[in-house]
Amino acid sequence: MASVVDLGATPPCESFLAADQLDQPEPAYPLHLRVCTDCWLAQIPGLITPEETFTQYAYFSSYSASWVEHARTFVADAAARLGLDSEEKEAFVIEVASNDGYLLRHLVDRDIRCLGIEPSVNVGAAARDAGVPTLTKFLDPATGSGVRGEHGPADLVVANNVYAHIPDVVGFTRGLRALVADDGWVSIEVQHLLTLIEKNQYDTIYHEHFQYYTVASATRALASGGLALVDVELLPTHGGSIRLWARPAEVAGEPTRRVADVLDQEKAAGLQELSGYSEFSARVAKVRRDLLRFLIEAAERGETVVGYGAPGKGNTLLNHCGIRPDLLPYTVDRNPYKHGRFTPGSRIPILPPEQISTDRPDYVLVLPWNLRAELVEQLSFVHAWGGRLVFPIPELSIVEVKP
Repeated sequence: MASVVDLGATPPCESFLAADQLDQPEPAYPLHLRVCTDCWLAQIPGLITPEETFTQYAYFSSYSASWVEHARTFVADAAARLGLDSEEKEAFVIEVASNDGYLLRHLVDRDIRCLGIEPSVNVGAAARDAGVPTLTKFLDPATGSGVRGEHGPADLVVANNVYAHIPDVVGFTRGLRALVADDGWVSIEVQHLLTLIEKNQYDTIYHEHFQYYTVASATRALASGGLALVDVELLPTHGGSIRLWARPAEVAGEPTRRVADVLDQEKAAGLQELSGYSEFSARVAKVRRDLLRFLIEAAERGETVVGYGAPGKGNTLLNHCGIRPDLLPYTVDRNPYKHGRFTPGSRIPILPPEQISTDRPDYVLVLPWNLRAELVEQLSFVHAWGGRLVFPIPELSIVEVKP
């Protein structure tokens, strides 16, 4: 294993604090990304368990309008690609880590039989309240076999932004194989290590993410559970993701040209040798210096900076940079679950979004930078008092918004 970047020690990124926890000890765990020089899978040690993170969860997908639209488009495209709307056969779709039903609700609207498998009790309950059938379970081979026995095999299994969250990749992949029909499809979306490295997206490194995939390493991971990669799409989501289309190895056939093309891109970027990772740590350090310099100089000028959003990635950034309430007095978030809580480690208060209009700050530091287009429009009202937006990734950018 070779070091890629060492971000010190931080609390788990979704462990938001209630006010009565502020005087209690807060555990922190090393956050050190390394890459295996045999299989070239980038990973962090499994120091926390999925049960610690996901039994109660603070992230509700439906609060992002652009993410819900992304899911709607995917459902429409998958229905056309796989014939899920066909009258000849009743299709069945399973989503693993289905969150609050943000994706499956589009299948419900199409009268396509579906089931969510979601480990978090609170967000799974929200999905059921919205009319999306949801099972509260972690996926492993036994769960996969049990669901298949009760509901039948799935024509399509969707696993969006969960494949990196599993310490037991082999067991999880075998669970996917148990769910999918012998002639079915598996669709997985996961952040692409290529864009993470090229665009300094180091704040997406946190304890929930055990692995960081290229198409090459994902192909090996899928094979460990009896699945074969047949196609890949490059997506703009989360700063750059890959959508992996896989099938049971027995029926997969040859992969498309797009798979070979992306593998060539990864090889050209040096991601199957140490040279592709050698400068990343220095570029991460520059992001930290630039952001701290901006915040300190703004404070010395008497200008106000507040945050927008309280995503997991934001907590990696805040803790790595050592940002505390003296430099960022609060952040806001649309998710009511987080209101009145404090960010882990940095202990910055989280308030409702309306606080920005009340206080009229000089700058708004946008922590979910991956939603830049959506949030530039959503925050255009700061133009009324001359406010500007600040994006820290891939490099510090100050944006004057238009009304």
